[in-house]
Amino acid sequence: MAITDLRKPANPVRAFGERIIQILLWAAATVSILTTAGIVASLIVETIAFFSEVSIIEFLTDTEWTPLFANQRFGIWPLVSATVLTSAIAMLVAVPFGLVAAIFLSEFADDRVRRTIKPILEILAGIPTVVYGYFALTFVTPLLKNFIPTLSIFNSLSAGLVMGVMLIPIVASLSEDALSAVPNSLREAAYGLGSTRFEVAVRVVFPAAISGVIASIVLAFSRAVGETMIVAIAAGQNPRLTFDPTVPVMTMTSYIVQVSLGDTPYGSLSYHTLYAVGFTLFLFTFVLNIFSYWMVRKFREVYD
Repeated sequence: MAITDLRKPANPVRAFGERIIQILLWAAATVSILTTAGIVASLIVETIAFFSEVSIIEFLTDTEWTPLFANQRFGIWPLVSATVLTSAIAMLVAVPFGLVAAIFLSEFADDRVRRTIKPILEILAGIPTVVYGYFALTFVTPLLKNFIPTLSIFNSLSAGLVMGVMLIPIVASLSEDALSAVPNSLREAAYGLGSTRFEVAVRVVFPAAISGVIASIVLAFSRAVGETMIVAIAAGQNPRLTFDPTVPVMTMTSYIVQVSLGDTPYGSLSYHTLYAVGFTLFLFTFVLNIFSYWMVRKFREVYD
């Protein structure tokens, strides 16, 4: 009696169809890899062209950024400081509110409340960022001026606060998924030892899901670093090395917008600054992704 090899489909048509599907999946993966490689290659080529005219020492040590002015200076730190400042303000809003929302949805809300609140919370992620930008400029800034009279019309404070609101769904949704993935056996064991519901959520479930929580925070920070329209509209276009959140600043993404919409000649030094800043931004997000991967591997909990 012949034994049928279960690893191979008996139907030739089915085998051909599965082969086509494998080829399509391979092609899709290859396209994504080639696209990423092409983006990185274009950044590197144009960045090399930039550093052939500008010293990398000046780029890393100068404290002024005026490549579009008559007196050209190419210190990247004003753009970096503005990016870090607005992102830090955003994370001060997104992390606590997002984690509180995640713990509530995972440990305290019943199914009906969770099915209602979570989609409403995630609606924030679907609002166009240009709407957030004008909301920060026309509503949040005038509101803050009632408490901070010296606040400029364009400032990193309102931009960071509104950006933080935009990032709450990212932290909340991903953290809630990580908390929900913790086995119920841990909760039941803690209850059996006499722990309260709050103690179980904070001292048992949260530490067990810390790798997923860290990943959500790093992803939100990467999103803040790469945000464009909110900071371009509300933070201003004034490159200055400062950590004062009440004055106009220019982030790396704001500068990219400014050059992209201007009349900068192709191939000029000012044009190449676009790629130098873009490459710096790429390094930021690349380092954050590596850090996220390392943290997840370090704190990951494996359960049977």
